[in-house]
Amino acid sequence: MAPSALTTTEEYTPLSFKNLAPVDSGFVFPGNHGSHNAQQLIGDALKGRVENVDQDTCGAGEEDAFFVADLGEVYRQHLRWKKNLGRVKPHYAVKCNPDPQVLRLLAELGTGFDCASKTEIEQVLKMGVDPSRIIYAQPCKTKSYVRYAAQHGVKQMTFDNADELYKTKQLFPDAELFLRILTDDSASLCRLSQKFGASLDSTNELLELAKKLELNVVGVAFHVGSGASDPKAFLKAIQDARFVFDQAATIGFNMHTLDVGGGFCGDTFEEMAAVLSDALELYIPQYVRVIGEPGRYYVSSAFTIACHVIARRTVADATLGTTSYMLYLNDGVYGNFSSIIFDHQHPVPQVLKCGDRFLYDARRSGYDTPSMAEYSIWGPTCDGIDCIAATCTFAEIVDVGDWLYFEDMGAYTKCSATRFNGFTDSHEVVYVSSEPGASALMGL
Repeated sequence: MAPSALTTTEEYTPLSFKNLAPVDSGFVFPGNHGSHNAQQLIGDALKGRVENVDQDTCGAGEEDAFFVADLGEVYRQHLRWKKNLGRVKPHYAVKCNPDPQVLRLLAELGTGFDCASKTEIEQVLKMGVDPSRIIYAQPCKTKSYVRYAAQHGVKQMTFDNADELYKTKQLFPDAELFLRILTDDSASLCRLSQKFGASLDSTNELLELAKKLELNVVGVAFHVGSGASDPKAFLKAIQDARFVFDQAATIGFNMHTLDVGGGFCGDTFEEMAAVLSDALELYIPQYVRVIGEPGRYYVSSAFTIACHVIARRTVADATLGTTSYMLYLNDGVYGNFSSIIFDHQHPVPQVLKCGDRFLYDARRSGYDTPSMAEYSIWGPTCDGIDCIAATCTFAEIVDVGDWLYFEDMGAYTKCSATRFNGFTDSHEVVYVSSEPGASALMGL
């Protein structure tokens, strides 16, 4: 691999949000806090919102489900990324959660953005982000979207087939192209290799075609699948990427960037980062710029959702002498719990408010062993598949008007909510910040 003449900086220039119009979004920033106070901040926000709802007098929709988002958690995840993957420049995957305040914070932190559509590109550009900070990471693009990217200077984009090269030649010949290669994503929650990625048997032919068309291939991209669980997938992908880099050099391309995609999970991040860092050190020279596309890593644990119990059915089994309950919430798999179907998630219900008791983050003593009641949790639509949890147990007898909450609800939730059955796909987000650094960057 020959060194590139490209000069890059470690960080993009952050935005100055003093010049941007604020978004009316229910911020709660009560002074300086650390991560140890995150639960208290989230709990106070949940309690304040819930206590303002009277189910017997409120207007239609006032008791709708809502989120509490801790931007301090997003900030901590960024610091964690820089500590463990300092060489890899994060480009946040907007599709995961296009929350405007999350995007504002990440822009100020100097990240790039992975966009997959015209709407996502437009949302990021409207914040004042320079187009050089965006990669249009969609290998199979709509023609009008390519024209939009060209008109707005979003040059970085991916491809994995010959037809896309002809399309690029016609619409955006000055684009900076990344050849996306096939990877083994068999250990991922959401596999992408069935849809995207050029096999190594085809990469040389694609590079030769790009050279013939006088297109500018600047790098290689891969994605080990959303929610990857096998860190070794990164090692094989890096080895394959190096193979393609060498192919490109032989053909006459002077590639300078590697895009290692997404797949990062909070629970296994350090292990993944260690494998990826070692592989980069072994196979990818230091002059090569490396970017990544984390999504769920940044936002999954930052969002908590609260849902209202709108109905209850008592199920008595005379033969067994047992009583269980079916609880119906005002959100379900057609709404913010779409992650159950689309993202293979298993949200864990917890009691937030039962009668007059507020139970968020309740801790029971080791001597407290109450009898448990069995429940199933359902969404509000008329569809039988709208089930959030087939079985769970609570110490409390939950009734209509009570509230449940679910943690780790920031990834692939509200972004894929629908209006099926006439229910809303727009839910309030109350923002808190458990990190003073995040508060300062947001100008609050």
